Amino acid sequence: MPRFDDADFGVDAPTTVPDASTVAPDTRSPRDRGSVAGSLPIPHDAGSTIEIPATRSSISDAAQYMHNLSLAPSTRDRRGSRNSFGTSLPIPRSPRISRLSSAYVADGATVSRDILASQVQDMSKEKVAAAKNMAFAFDIDGVLAHGNEPIEEAKEALRMLNGDNELGIKIPYILLTNGGGKTETDRCKQLSEVLDTPISTDQFIQSHTPMQALSEYYDTVLVCGGEGQKVREVAENYGFKNVVHPKDILAWDPTISPWRCFSEEDRAEAKPRDFSKVKFDAILVFADSRDYATDFQLIMDLLLAEDGKLLTRAKDPIASRIPVYFSQGDLVFPTDHKGPPRLTQGAFRISIEAQYKAITGVDLERVVYGKPERATYTYADEVLRSWMEQIHNENRLPQNIYMVGDNPASDICGGNMYGWNTCLVRTGVFQGEVNDDNNPANFGVFPNVLEAVKAAVRKELGQEFKMKWNPKVNPVLHGNSTSAVE
Repeated sequence: MPRFDDADFGVDAPTTVPDASTVAPDTRSPRDRGSVAGSLPIPHDAGSTIEIPATRSSISDAAQYMHNLSLAPSTRDRRGSRNSFGTSLPIPRSPRISRLSSAYVADGATVSRDILASQVQDMSKEKVAAAKNMAFAFDIDGVLAHGNEPIEEAKEALRMLNGDNELGIKIPYILLTNGGGKTETDRCKQLSEVLDTPISTDQFIQSHTPMQALSEYYDTVLVCGGEGQKVREVAENYGFKNVVHPKDILAWDPTISPWRCFSEEDRAEAKPRDFSKVKFDAILVFADSRDYATDFQLIMDLLLAEDGKLLTRAKDPIASRIPVYFSQGDLVFPTDHKGPPRLTQGAFRISIEAQYKAITGVDLERVVYGKPERATYTYADEVLRSWMEQIHNENRLPQNIYMVGDNPASDICGGNMYGWNTCLVRTGVFQGEVNDDNNPANFGVFPNVLEAVKAAVRKELGQEFKMKWNPKVNPVLHGNSTSAVE
C-alpha cells in the first residue's frame, strides 16, 4: 500500500524547518543545540520546571544486553549517573493544577462526624499534631490492588486514614505508582471504584506525571504505550503541541511495520499525515506497549534517523540521535495472574537497548523516570505538600513519610535513598520470608498494607491508638457515652 502525502489527508504541509544556525539559542529544540562527546544535548532552563539529579546511569549496559539496575537496583551498589540533561531530569516546579480534580461530596453522616471529630481533636492536640506530621505514599499494583481486583486489607487501611480512627482525622497519603497509560482523571475514577474510596487526582502520581515538564522542551513527540490511543490525550493534556501516536504513522504507511497490529478501530482514531516531512524532537514511552513489533520498529527508525526524520538513516547516528524517555524501569510487576509477576516496561526498554547496541555497536543513552528515580520522589514531596494544604490548610511537608511498596528494586530502593521510612509488603512482587538483601525496607516487612499502616500509626501516635471511629463519643445521640466536650 503506498504512502500518502499531506494533501491526501486534507492537512497543510508543515513549514520548512529553519536552519539551526539562524534560530535564537533559547528557541531551538534541545537536540538542535549540539552535544558534547556523544551525549544527548542539554536543554535551556525553563521557567516552570526544575531539574533533579538522576539516580540511574543513562547509559545502557547493552554489551550484556541488559542494564543491571533494571533487574536489581540496589542502595548498596549505586553507580554514577548522567542522562540527556547531563545530570538532571526535569519535573514541574509545582504540582499541576488539575482541571478535573476528583470531588468528594460528604453526606450528612460524614458532616456530623466531622463536627464531632473537631471536638475530639480539640482535646487531643498532641495526637493531632503527630497525625498531621506523618504521611504515606502507596504503590498501587501489589499493594492496594491486583489489576482491577482490590486487596481487601487496603480498603480498611484507606478508610482508617480517611478519618475512620479515634480522632476522626485525615492522615495524609498519596498514591505513587510506576503504572500509567491513561489520564490521571481516568485512573483515579477507576481506582475510586476498585478501592471503594474517593481518590483525587491531586493525591495521585503516575510514572509519567512528572514528564509533563518535558512539554517545555519538545514540540513534536512520538508517544508510545497503553491501551488504544489514550496516551495521546495524556500527552496533549501535559501541553505537548504536536503529539504523534504510532497508529498515526501506520495509517500513513502500513508497510512501515511488517508485523503490525492495526485494526479498523485504530484506523478510525488515527491522525495520519505525510510523516516524511515531519521532524521529531523526542520519543516518549508512557506505558507498556500493546504492539511491540510496531513500537520497536518506529523507535529504532527514529533513533537511527537523520535529524529525527522517518525514511532516513543518519551518517552518524550518535550525533543525530533524538532523545528517548521511558516513564519507568520496572522489569516485572504483579497482576491478577495467579503465577509469577509479569514482564513490564523495563523489559521493553532492555530490548530497545539491545537492538540499538546490535545495530550500531554503541550503547544507547536514554532517560528513565519513575521509581526509584529521585526526581519522582522530589515531585512527590510537592504533591504531598499541596495535599496537606487541601485537607488541613497547612502548606508544609510532614516529617515522617512512609513508603509502602511490594517491589524492593523500585519502591524500597527509591524510598531508602530519599530518606523515607520504607515498608515492604508480601502481596505483590516480593514474597520473601525475611527482608530483601539488596534493598531492605528500613521500617520492616509486613504481610499486607493494613499491617504496615497500623505499625506506622502506632509508632507515631502511640500503641493504644484506636483504628476505628467511635460514634458513641457523641453524648447527644448516645446518652450513656462519654462526652467529648467537658
